[in-house]
Amino acid sequence: METLKAQKNSRDFSDEEYPHSDITQKIIGCAIEVYKTLGPGFKESTYENALIYEFNKAELKYEQQKPITVPYKDTTVGGHRLDFLIEDAVVIELKSVKEIEDIHKAQVLTYLKATGFKVGLLINFAKSKIDVKRMIL
Repeated sequence: METLKAQKNSRDFSDEEYPHSDITQKIIGCAIEVYKTLGPGFKESTYENALIYEFNKAELKYEQQKPITVPYKDTTVGGHRLDFLIEDAVVIELKSVKEIEDIHKAQVLTYLKATGFKVGLLINFAKSKIDVKRMIL
């Protein structure tokens, strides 16, 4: 069963309720630093490149544009690329759109199902304040 859990304001996350919260807090910190420096209005690729700088600085292990396969029953029917996979645990999808829509959330949940990972972050840089959605499968 898949659920979307809201991010708590507290820094005290239980790993049972919020898996990999130590990693997601670091990722969010990196995204906030990128946003504070660049602001809104750039293409996703610009934010992606700036995040690489911050991930390296934070000593986060990452794979950029990680290829994944799309399974269907007992076969593979396609492929896709994740914007980032962090610490072999957290899927990151970047957006630079006016509003995060349900389709964007569904996209992250689909990536989680296809890969078997349990945690994803959907990060939108296009608003007047950075928008981060934590997705837990």
